[in-house]
Formats: sequence, structure tokens, C-alpha cells
Amino acid sequence: MTKLLLGSEDLAAIEAAVRAAETRTRGEIYCVLAEESSDYHATPLAWAAGVALLAPAILLLFGVQVTAPDMGMFGGWTADQVEDVSEATARAALVGTLLLQGLLFLATLFLVAIPPVRRTLTPRGMKRDRVLQRAEEQFLSKNLHATRERTGVLIYVSAAERMAELIADEAIHAQVPDDTWDKAMAALTTGLRQGRAAEGFTAAIGLCADVLAERFPARPDDNPNELPDAIVVLSRP
Repeated sequence: MTKLLLGSEDLAAIEAAVRAAETRTRGEIYCVLAEESSDYHATPLAWAAGVALLAPAILLLFGVQVTAPDMGMFGGWTADQVEDVSEATARAALVGTLLLQGLLFLATLFLVAIPPVRRTLTPRGMKRDRVLQRAEEQFLSKNLHATRERTGVLIYVSAAERMAELIADEAIHAQVPDDTWDKAMAALTTGLRQGRAAEGFTAAIGLCADVLAERFPARPDDNPNELPDAIVVLSRP
């Protein structure tokens, strides 16, 4: 999916945008594009278990009911024979229910495991949490927290979820309210929705640079480039 979102020219354009932005600020902008932030393996299991629990209701809906045999029809039978028949009836009903539950579980598991279905049926809140979690992992693993002045900014996009996160290090976070980044994130997500991911990235980078240049302007003789400018592309987890 990332290959469809960004070609070689797009990657070069994003890298150039980061390089140009960092000439104006001491901030360090780092971009990451992930194919997907999680495999959401719990989603098929949760749906399969939920649907399987509907088996008794389905049996009742189609008129299959589990009832005790009419004791009057066994007038000539012994108590042991009546008990055996009752147990066999209940056992057959139970086995039928369990078999239906198993079939429903497997069918639902197979269907929801299909990636587009799985993503559609995963709650948006769960996807948002996973995207934020992986963005935070990237912030730490790429050492954005280790810049000289704690001025790292991560722009993270998860392609499959069509979601993005921006994480700023503590020096920036202390001076820049969270809603300051809303315009940049809106430009980024708009580009993603319209199939112009590179334009979304470059617009967001420029808007972030405007904010950073105002509060953390570049020093003419002291503005090292501490992090790579090229966007990082991550495969599925």
C-alpha cells in the first residue's frame, strides 16, 4: 500500500521539504509512513466469539426448541427408559448447538480475517489507540527524544487506517499548545483522503516549520541536522 501512496519522486519531495524546513528552525522534523499500525488479531476472534454465542437464538428463530419429553407418552415405560430418552434428547440438542456454534465461529473468523473486513470491523477507537502507540514507539526508537535541545517532532502516518499523529518533544510541547498543530494535521489528513499523500506531507511539514521557526528559529552558525531528512517507510507489523 505504501508503494501506491508514495513513489520515488514523492519520497524525494518529502525529504526536500524536511531539509528546507529545518533551515529555518532548530526543530528536527522526522516523517514516518507505516502500512498499518497493528494486525488487529483480536478483532476476528472477538467477532467470531460474539457470533457463535448467537447459535441458541438462531435455533430458536428457526423453530428448533429444546423441551422435556411429555411424560404421558411414556405410560408403559419404566422410569429408567424415560430418563434415557430425555437425556438423549437433551444431548442431541446440546451437540447440535455446539456444532452450529463451531461452524459460526470458524466462518466468522475466516471472513473477518480478510484485511479490508478486519479493518472495517475494528472499532475506530481501537485503531486510534494502536496508531498512537506505534507512533510513540517510533518516536523513541528513532531517538527523537535525544536531540540536543529536545526539539524533535514526529509526523507519523498509518496508511491502512488513514490516520496520522504528531508527537513533539518536551521543549516544544512546553511552549506550543497541542491545538497549534491542528492546521498541519488537517492538511496531512486531507492529502491522505484525496490520494495525494506526498502533497499532504509537504504541506504539513511546511506548516510545522512555520510554528517551529517562530519559537525555535535557526541559529546562523549553530543549527546541526541531527536526524535523517528522508521519510521512513514501515511494512506491516
